[in-house]
Amino acid sequence: MFGENKVLVVGLAKSGLASVKYLLECGAKVIVCDSKPEEILADTVADLKKLSNIELIIGRNPNYDEIRDVDFIVVSPGVPLELDFLVKSKENGKKIISEIELAYNVGLEKNISFVGITGTNGKTTTTSIMGEVCKAAGMETYVVGNIGNPAIEAVKNAGKGAYLVTELSSFQLESIEKFKPVVSTVLNLTEDHLNRHHTMENYASAKARIFENQTKNEICVLNYDDSITKKMATDNNSKIMFFSRKNRVENGVFLNEKNEIIFSDDGCEEYFMNAEDLSLPGGHNVENCMAVICMSLAIGIEKDVIIDVLKNFKAVEHRLEYVDTINGIDFVNDSKGTNPDSTIKAVQSYKSPIILIAGGYDKNSDFNELFEIAKINVRSVLVLGQTAELIETTARNHGIKEVIRVSTIKEAVEKSIEIANEKDVVLLSPACASWGMYNNYEERGNDFKECVRKLRG
Repeated sequence: MFGENKVLVVGLAKSGLASVKYLLECGAKVIVCDSKPEEILADTVADLKKLSNIELIIGRNPNYDEIRDVDFIVVSPGVPLELDFLVKSKENGKKIISEIELAYNVGLEKNISFVGITGTNGKTTTTSIMGEVCKAAGMETYVVGNIGNPAIEAVKNAGKGAYLVTELSSFQLESIEKFKPVVSTVLNLTEDHLNRHHTMENYASAKARIFENQTKNEICVLNYDDSITKKMATDNNSKIMFFSRKNRVENGVFLNEKNEIIFSDDGCEEYFMNAEDLSLPGGHNVENCMAVICMSLAIGIEKDVIIDVLKNFKAVEHRLEYVDTINGIDFVNDSKGTNPDSTIKAVQSYKSPIILIAGGYDKNSDFNELFEIAKINVRSVLVLGQTAELIETTARNHGIKEVIRVSTIKEAVEKSIEIANEKDVVLLSPACASWGMYNNYEERGNDFKECVRKLRG
């Protein structure tokens, strides 16, 4: 497979590098390009130069003439499709696919089933829980995608009939062609990545691609309480299951007035479990867990297996991750809160007064709704990064009086313990991406945790 092909791989992050290695192993000739300076990619480039059948274009984007003879192109998620050489390639009939699409096509030979999970918030938590449920059910399971593990590596190592539980970003879904999960989920949709997608409609359309190839033989799980995802049921060939915290649903899972999670099959209702028994805090995690219940039942997993995992699952790193309690003050790492809606959900998870650390890369987000809600229990905000001025202005406009500018996470942590009272929560939930200050949200979260540890001396 691919032995006769010449392939361009764009971007040398995890998924791009994994694609390069797989294609070379298949005997393909590979051109690799990455616009980052060679010194940043020095170790990776040095390793690739040792391989045969590979051509490197580093530190710039290629001209179309340099790649006109490739058979297809694999793009990494962070690469905008508006780049000139990609636009011209598409105009000339070149197929442009994501690493997820590559993995899906390879996986067909092994009868691998993909479980696809997307949405603005909750993807990583939901994907992680779903992976644990599948493993607990005895399935050969790989948790892949936007969560940080390349799907192509998993497909290569997987046996026949394995399951790939796949976190999917809008960027990954932009470049699919035949990708068809056995069950897909759209958790929610709120404003995010508009610096790339430009409009909410474009963003929603990219997310909706997760189910575009599904038929009545596959399941699509949608959030009934989200007006955008609810509408996705109308232009959808899949069998629909809904989840809801606010409404009864005919097919799917809902929360009743007793805080019980109820499974409904064509209106025939069955008690599943009490939401109070879920291990993760917050209403948003009730939704995540209900989505997991729908997906798990859709692929035939037993109720007892699902319940056991939901009762015992531990929080995902960088998502409402408890770090330490110092002088009676809880420090919580929610570095994965990269948009305002995610931070809203984080703030709503606590009843105690909050010292919020926010700010970072500017994705053209609007912070008004965040601070209209946050003013209830956020008493101080420490702001940093590109968005510091906008967040400060917005927070003050909504009545938050104590807003302090800081330059680094270290400074924010040190300042937070000065101003916090016993039983307060110091919450890193930036509502912004990490770019410009850190390479990714993991690096930002790890820095926060290290700074908290140093408070103990």
